[in-house]
Amino acid sequence: MGFGAEPTYSQPYKFSLDRADSLFQKQEYTDALTIYEQILEQEQHYSPQMLLKMAYIKEGLRDYTSAMYYLHLFYVKQPSRSVLKKMEELAHAHRLTGYEYSDLHFFKTQFSKHYMRMLELMLIAAVVTVTIMFLSWRKGRRFSNTFKIGFTLYLLFILYYVNFLNLGDAGIIKNNHVAIMSAPSAGSAWLATASQGHKVPIRGEQDIWYEIRWKGEVAYIRKTNILELP
Repeated sequence: MGFGAEPTYSQPYKFSLDRADSLFQKQEYTDALTIYEQILEQEQHYSPQMLLKMAYIKEGLRDYTSAMYYLHLFYVKQPSRSVLKKMEELAHAHRLTGYEYSDLHFFKTQFSKHYMRMLELMLIAAVVTVTIMFLSWRKGRRFSNTFKIGFTLYLLFILYYVNFLNLGDAGIIKNNHVAIMSAPSAGSAWLATASQGHKVPIRGEQDIWYEIRWKGEVAYIRKTNILELP
């Protein structure tokens, strides 16, 4: 499995990372995890290898919410079918929902690595074209209907491009015995009780509640019960 360039750590944390890796190799996993978590919190960046090790440790501790979270961070940083397969296998083994991935989802994630650069180039091309059209129009030049239709389709493609790669927001339920409600109120109808580890799409928010999709229905869950995914 290929990895991207390693992040640059400050000298003290480079020492800590080496220490954590050494502990991991010695199978002193909980001590290694403590250091990894400190690096993640204080450095605010991470290597793919570190994330996989953290996910491995959390899975061994049966903390499937954190294991899935670290695997997701890895996938965002380094999209890989093998990681998708690992998440699906872990979800299947522990009856967790929300981890079904399609080829389209994988394509979007791969393409999103170059998303902003390509969007920037398309917008620059559109602005340049509009500027040239305006200057030409002031000089009395008229454009054919074919050109107008073509340029309109180009603008519509940019609009489609912006929305096509929108994977949406999601989160993982991080607590057990979590109430899934029909409305953003403790007095609303109860729909289900969920355990930790399930992944849910986040559609919006109201005060202390997230609006989610639960088994195809609109539902609500307290924000304190969700670990948001980046």
